Amino acid sequence: MSGRIIETEADVAEGAAWLAAYDPALARAIKIAGPLPLRRRPDGFAALFNAIIGQQVSTASAAAIWARLEAGGLTSPAPVIAAGEDGLRAAGLSRQKIAYALALAGAGIDYDALRAAPDADVIKTLTAVKGIGVWTAEIYAMFALGRADVFAPGDLALQEAARLIYDLPARPTEKALRAMAADWSPWRAVAARLFFTYYRVAKGREGIA
Repeated sequence: MSGRIIETEADVAEGAAWLAAYDPALARAIKIAGPLPLRRRPDGFAALFNAIIGQQVSTASAAAIWARLEAGGLTSPAPVIAAGEDGLRAAGLSRQKIAYALALAGAGIDYDALRAAPDADVIKTLTAVKGIGVWTAEIYAMFALGRADVFAPGDLALQEAARLIYDLPARPTEKALRAMAADWSPWRAVAARLFFTYYRVAKGREGIA
């Protein structure tokens, strides 16, 4: 079973209320952050391919490359495979991302089946594909599949938000933040939305890098 799915803003608000009642520090953070976003996106190949494009490049660069891919009809497996290395290179992909794109296109992932799969199985299936790490898989589970109890502790913004919210001397490590996040179950994905939003607010106020 996939567990609770976040489908509406009301679901996010329910999770936020639970977190606020559970932890005074999170309640204070929610007041500062304001209403939390739904942040749902369509699932499937394009969502994962887009995440790969965004790895280790600026938002603007990723958007420009993705626009070229969309213009060329290269956002589904068959066209990506047909384009091959030359076609993907022409769209602006690096040699590494060409390899990742072709691996994803040839992976034969059953995206419909992932919708009902347990969280751990989703992560296992996705990370078996070259170019998809745990962070990308967890982000996909949260925002494309709407999983309510997934967190992405490897994300630097989430680590920095945790440092600020809990007044820690340093950013928690991925391992430490994963352990902290266990306390926010069954609404870890709402905690992630809170931390992302809080980070943007704090960065705007304090110029955090």
